[in-house]
Amino acid sequence: MISLAGRTALVTGGSRGIGRATALLLARAGADVALTYHTRSAEAEAVVAEIRAAGRRALAVGGDLAEPAVVAAMADAVRREFGRLDCFVANAGVWPSEEVPLGQLPPSRWRATMAANLDAVFLTTRAALGLMGAGGRVVLVASTAGQRGEAYHGDYAATKGALIALTKSLAVEYAPGILVNCVAPGWVDTDMSLPALEGGGAERVRATIPLGRIPPPEDIAGPILFLCSDLARHVTGEILNVNGGSVLCG
Repeated sequence: MISLAGRTALVTGGSRGIGRATALLLARAGADVALTYHTRSAEAEAVVAEIRAAGRRALAVGGDLAEPAVVAAMADAVRREFGRLDCFVANAGVWPSEEVPLGQLPPSRWRATMAANLDAVFLTTRAALGLMGAGGRVVLVASTAGQRGEAYHGDYAATKGALIALTKSLAVEYAPGILVNCVAPGWVDTDMSLPALEGGGAERVRATIPLGRIPPPEDIAGPILFLCSDLARHVTGEILNVNGGSVLCG
């Protein structure tokens, strides 16, 4: 029932984890897909190769998305390759795994988290909107940390809470032509989560999830595909919880 045939998509942080799963799923639904990566060029090119093998066009663009020049080059590359953009997924980000109370948090870490998780989303979303016309879809990837907070990770939680507020703001600004939504995952089995899930961490995490499982990235990619599709044509400003029941909020 879901087809993105004839549409183009851009997924930031598409070399691994949720971004990789999303890029591949959008391509399987028929979209041509551009993806960005920071340093993992080999992994990004592997995703591109897999998309092309499925008969879709694909493009990978590298660099630090907190840098305006990098984002400008990204937008130019998408425009040259695809001509326009229909779906944008702002997925790229960092989760500093070391637990640090705010009183001891170095300003350098605060600034680095803000740059990767907030500045980069501002720049890339602004650029993506400039490539879209009526019917466009924007999906920001937040987190349960932005809904309930996350002790000792205040910098990360602050950025994800900001993305939730940004979603609601843009949904009104760009209605009715462009739909802007958000997914808020809980724990996901990705490389980024590995430090917290090693040892007995996975068991402790599963105990906090009513569904009793830590999902693979594909379980987040599915809801993102839904929000990019025509099945979600009357959904905007929504925060879609994909957390196995660990945070129950409407």
